[in-house]
Amino acid sequence: QVQLVESGGGLVQAGGSLRLSCAPSGLTFRPYAMGWFRQAPGKERECVSTITRSGGNIYYADSVKGRFTISRDNAKNTVSLQMNSLKPEDTAVYYCAVRVLSIATIAGLRFPDRYDYWGQGTQVTVSL
Repeated sequence: QVQLVESGGGLVQAGGSLRLSCAPSGLTFRPYAMGWFRQAPGKERECVSTITRSGGNIYYADSVKGRFTISRDNAKNTVSLQMNSLKPEDTAVYYCAVRVLSIATIAGLRFPDRYDYWGQGTQVTVSL
């Protein structure tokens, strides 16, 4: 059974940094894509960043470009999200997601329903 465990969330002041990590267990293969999504209270889950197996396709939401960096360790099947210059509007529960198979259109990786496995989420709170 595949399980994704996120870590690294917490409370930070605006302008600070956090690093999220996702460590899957039960994965016996290298998934095609891994990503980070977030959901704030009263809002839909949105894509923050995704990365494909080769690292050749990386996506960032406009709201985090230049501040967040996604990375992937294929040997360990882990994915991380370095978040710098955090803003109060980054406050949300952050979820790690894994897609097993390739996808016809890379842009499809921005949609939550394209993913096969999800973590339970880690809270990120950015205060003024």
